[in-house]
Amino acid sequence: MATRRSCREWVVQLLFQLDLNATENLDSVFAAFWKGKRVDRKGKLFTEDVVRGVRGDLANLDAYIAKVAEHWAIKRMGVIDRNVIRMAIYEMRHMEDVPPIVSINEAVDIAKYFSNKESGKFVNGILDRARRDLEKPSRRAGRGEKV
Repeated sequence: MATRRSCREWVVQLLFQLDLNATENLDSVFAAFWKGKRVDRKGKLFTEDVVRGVRGDLANLDAYIAKVAEHWAIKRMGVIDRNVIRMAIYEMRHMEDVPPIVSINEAVDIAKYFSNKESGKFVNGILDRARRDLEKPSRRAGRGEKV
């Protein structure tokens, strides 16, 4: 069974790919990505749902990120950083079962893993600012975090 951490790492990998090689045919991107990977149905669904959600709301997410990331144009951000931020803000705004603090912590760890230590600080600063705009508690969620 895939953990949500693994799923989030896959989300970032897919968003990175789509950021650099944009396509409307997500099904073919997913098919190629999953080839040779051992992943359960729930893990695939979570990953694909988040990727589709981010891509479907990309203009709104980027506009919001531009608002909270003062003095940073979205295109100036590192590709990993901006896609980690997109994923986390999507989760915080649209996934009721994920506490914002979990989205932030996971995003910071993933940014440090795929990019560098400084990326973790950058991502944390932007996401903490975004968290203040939310109307839901930072540490509680509706049903708990499960894939």
